[in-house]
Amino acid sequence: MAPFSGIRQPDEPLAAVFRRLIANLGPITLQHYMGEANARYYASKDPLGTTGDFITAPEISQMFGELIGLWLADMWIRAGRPGPVHYVELGPGRGTLARDALRSMKRCGLDTQVHFIEASPALQAVQVAAVPEAQWHADLSSVPLQGPVLIVGNEFLDALPVRQMVKTPQGWRERMVDFREGEGFVAIAGDRPMDAAAPPEFEDCAEGTLIETNPGAAAVIYEIADRLASQGGAALLIDYGYAQPQTGSTLQAVRAHAKVDPFEAPGEADLTCLVDFAMAADIARSRDVRHLGTVTQGDWLRALGIEVRAKALADIAPHHASAIVSAKNRLIDGDQMGELFKVMGLAAPGWPDGGGF
Repeated sequence: MAPFSGIRQPDEPLAAVFRRLIANLGPITLQHYMGEANARYYASKDPLGTTGDFITAPEISQMFGELIGLWLADMWIRAGRPGPVHYVELGPGRGTLARDALRSMKRCGLDTQVHFIEASPALQAVQVAAVPEAQWHADLSSVPLQGPVLIVGNEFLDALPVRQMVKTPQGWRERMVDFREGEGFVAIAGDRPMDAAAPPEFEDCAEGTLIETNPGAAAVIYEIADRLASQGGAALLIDYGYAQPQTGSTLQAVRAHAKVDPFEAPGEADLTCLVDFAMAADIARSRDVRHLGTVTQGDWLRALGIEVRAKALADIAPHHASAIVSAKNRLIDGDQMGELFKVMGLAAPGWPDGGGF
């Protein structure tokens, strides 16, 4: 991330920092704005749960993490039970998914070393209580290089900063963020030509067309694929996104479980964009890693037996049956998380196909 101008006070609102930066140096890129805003947002708080800003699938029901754990264990067993095995989770939230997945894996005889990729001190403190045996890393580079890796990323890629470009009468320009008195932060087209950076398939797009790319997500997928190719293993990447290329801005902000203006209060809301799973699959294949498929979360969880599991849990605890069914429906119904959220499976060369794809 680019450094800010001037001296930043520890408790200075990020909006004030951005205003000073723009006044001194001119508009900043949307990628810079989103990256700094999310870094500030996640560094100081636990945003999850009913008292936070949003709820993720692992917090909705234990079934989500359990089925992920069973999928990983099944892949490992059919790959011949190689070891030592590393469970690696990107952005593990409160550690809820890992706790549920690890419990399921251990029931299948899979005992792993646990690695969390987490940059937020606030969330690390919560994760220690949930999964005390975990080892923490700033990125994948310090995860051991020997032994297969089982990698999970749930709602991780969507928070990485995107680069947006817009087609103007003069050609492609990067989308920037400016500050205007009376209007606040606004998105504008930059003045530098960016035609060379536009993907070839968008060359003939109409004026006003906006495209997004995510260099950070691309880098993460490259590294995941390289690890799978060199060490063996499998990966599940779960996020809201699209499986075919598309145009238009997908930037949104969530605060207190409601959508808000992404430019209203930088650093105080969660900024996200839809994940381009077509790009992710292309990158994985370019590293000779197997793309098992990209399917909707609802279809994947149904294929893994979430409806059977929900019935079993309801039979065991009939006084919680209504809550169990409600949680299951929230995860798989098309008008809730079932359609918008996608599940992408990757596997090392020589590893088996995965259930649900």
